[in-house]
Amino acid sequence: MPEIEEIGPRRVERVGAHSHVRGLGLDENMKALPVGDGLVGQLRAREAAGLVVQMAREGKLSGKAVLLAGPPGTGKTAIALGIARELGEDVPFIQMSGSEIYSAERKKTEVLMEAMRKAIGVRLKDVRRVYEGEVTSLDVKMGSSPFNPFVKVPQSAVISLKTDEEEKTLKVGPNVAQQLVEMGVEEGDVIMIDAESGRVSKIGRAEGRGGYDVDAVRTVSRPTGPVLKEREFVYTMT
Repeated sequence: MPEIEEIGPRRVERVGAHSHVRGLGLDENMKALPVGDGLVGQLRAREAAGLVVQMAREGKLSGKAVLLAGPPGTGKTAIALGIARELGEDVPFIQMSGSEIYSAERKKTEVLMEAMRKAIGVRLKDVRRVYEGEVTSLDVKMGSSPFNPFVKVPQSAVISLKTDEEEKTLKVGPNVAQQLVEMGVEEGDVIMIDAESGRVSKIGRAEGRGGYDVDAVRTVSRPTGPVLKEREFVYTMT
């Protein structure tokens, strides 16, 4: 009989000097906790940083800067990182030291401008027409490759997508059929096909379709609404 042994959770190792900072460690009254979100001490400075976060959320710091001054090793970088974490996980945080600015190959203004560009977060919103639903049937038609007649490649496919409201059957070309084969799409999977570019995205496995108790593919609910819909995608970059 095979032996099964449970392994307890391992202690998370720190990647960097400030990788443990998750926020400013403030309560609901904007008061600093003695130990919170990876920060210890500096209660007054953390409470002041909380006011900075509140003003930034209200849009009162547009075009302005905040200077944190103090001796080395007092936690200025940690508080700055805590401010970025409080504003949101996708807020960029760029850390650099004075020695990085001086170089024999690059000008100081060039290095500073590059750091400022990296610190500017940009959200791009794109509205796309997509086919989204649970795969109820999939029939891939194989044919001979134009480069090698002895190799079979997908020529086309007929796929049925179902939501809570409707079900549609689509006939797709070789590009989409090739993606369906490469991703291993089968009945019960929830996928999304871009109506304009033909890009296929595999979202997960539909609930109640069997499968394994433990699997790398996550289980999702069946999509709602029509099969052909408009979805807004938000991309965050610097």
